[in-house]
Amino acid sequence: MTPELERAFQAIRADHGTDSLRRVERMLEPGGGGARHPLQRGAKWVLPGLSPTPWHDPRGHPELVPVVEAFEAAHPVIKEELAAAWAGRRGVFSDYEHYLTRQEDWQALYLYRGGGMVADAADTVPTAYKVLEECAVGTEKICPLLESHFSTLLPGAVIAPHCDLWNFSINLHLAVEIPEGCSITVAGEKRSWEEGRCLLFDYSFEHEARNGGSRPRTCLLVDLWHPETTVPERRALTVLITEIRRLMGDL
Repeated sequence: MTPELERAFQAIRADHGTDSLRRVERMLEPGGGGARHPLQRGAKWVLPGLSPTPWHDPRGHPELVPVVEAFEAAHPVIKEELAAAWAGRRGVFSDYEHYLTRQEDWQALYLYRGGGMVADAADTVPTAYKVLEECAVGTEKICPLLESHFSTLLPGAVIAPHCDLWNFSINLHLAVEIPEGCSITVAGEKRSWEEGRCLLFDYSFEHEARNGGSRPRTCLLVDLWHPETTVPERRALTVLITEIRRLMGDL
């Protein structure tokens, strides 16, 4: 651990108690803090003690219910604004760059990235921008280490099976426009999106998605803190990953 990290962790312990970062410390031990689910083996970090649950009930965590309900209530307007942007402002979309790959048939329009709101998106998709800012960013439920974006899979696009980096954040999908023939599989369980509703899953588990339909499939993705993480853990994990990225380059 670097001196900068040690000082930051000491400050957090001073505020929250000597044992407040024990799970983070265990994660950093050789072996990554203990056994993990076989379908999480591709994840880089697994914080011990979090429920190994691939699929979460979108209304199963009181902390996240306001986010889910706000996005679902705003869906009709979000869909209209997104359709207008797709038809008239395609230049605001870009090939999605995942840390593992880049795909031309996977398009993205970012609302939150690099630890802050993407100001240009406020004019393009104002309703989604407002809900995200008020309900996820302003309440510190978003994981600042990651992002929020409209994710559009073109017809025939496939996202190959993979695990994302860690389990201490989970992924919210608002189904914006869903043609027939689309699916997402997490830890071997295949589901589809219901337009206007949210899905919530732990993307440290192996997952994949595909658009077998004839029109683009679009979801609004929001990376949220796992609700079983604590405030001091969130502070420490933000400092930790930011420092690792500084030392090793973006992940």
